[in-house]
Amino acid sequence: MCAVRVTRHGGPEVLEVTEVPVPLPGAGEALVRVAAVALNNTDLWTREGAYGRPGDPEARSGWRGPVAFPRIQGADVAGRVEAVGPGGDTGLVGRRVVVDPALYDGDGPDAHPVGLMGSERDGGYAEFVVAPLERLHDVTGSPLTDDQLASLPTAYGTALGMIERGRLRDGETVLVTGASGGVGLAAVQIARARGARVVAVSSGPKTDAVREAGAHAVVDRAGDVVEGIRAAAPEGVDVALDVVAGDLVGEGVPLLREGGRWVIAGALGGYAVTLDVRRLYLHNAQVIGSAMHTPAHFDVLMDMARRAAVEPVVAAAYPLEQAARAQEELALRKHVGKIVLRPGASAAT
Repeated sequence: MCAVRVTRHGGPEVLEVTEVPVPLPGAGEALVRVAAVALNNTDLWTREGAYGRPGDPEARSGWRGPVAFPRIQGADVAGRVEAVGPGGDTGLVGRRVVVDPALYDGDGPDAHPVGLMGSERDGGYAEFVVAPLERLHDVTGSPLTDDQLASLPTAYGTALGMIERGRLRDGETVLVTGASGGVGLAAVQIARARGARVVAVSSGPKTDAVREAGAHAVVDRAGDVVEGIRAAAPEGVDVALDVVAGDLVGEGVPLLREGGRWVIAGALGGYAVTLDVRRLYLHNAQVIGSAMHTPAHFDVLMDMARRAAVEPVVAAAYPLEQAARAQEELALRKHVGKIVLRPGASAAT
């Protein structure tokens, strides 16, 4: 089969289009024919080795430590079951599925993700991928397209994980940073569906798209962001869903209402944070780290997918062989929504 592997840490040039054997599903596994695989920032950062290590933030590393090269990237897969391993339910063959890409630290519904398909195991930048049966979610009846379904796992799973850990309630005011990106746009859509008032931060040219996704107010990040948030939410923010971090954390936490929650799932603005902790303990506020989703969160997300309760925005689609070009486009951050690869496609759309 055709696959795209990352051969070492570096730029897009380290992505290798190659032919590899079709993987064989073992007991408790299925072989999935990939219809679409979505790109994420994790693809860029894993390729670059940008995650650092405990005690050495500048070290080249994958999401959870050293990457075993060569590695087939791609966490977010939608496709159809081609075969099942020994003892598996053959009735699954032909079913349309989305793969939960997380590798968990346990079997319960609240297990934490400690690895990721495309990072700690081979992923979906290929015509086929092997996945555990327990991580397949049947979405055969969903009206969403393959591209839209592939857009869900990491971005929407991460956004839903942030919302659940931040305990967002109907009627609360939520701040979403990086709102035009994959996770940000997902957070806007899901928070709006949950009945929250959404204040989003985005760049000026993308304001209309973010508002169309469900934001009640959009603050241009080119201006005074803190003052813009204060003007849009004069009574304060109940929950912040933040993928930017950096200086905004220290500047933004004072905008939280009593008992507010600042949830962080990314560091596009920098990982070093200076924070006046009095703004936490004097106001019963919390800063919460959120890495992806739990199995229970993903079940909720897949129920939404079956009902098309959210409709992911797909910015562009490329053939698998143009993975390097697609990653370059992702890194430019000029798009709104998700970029996907289509194995077997012959031209970009």
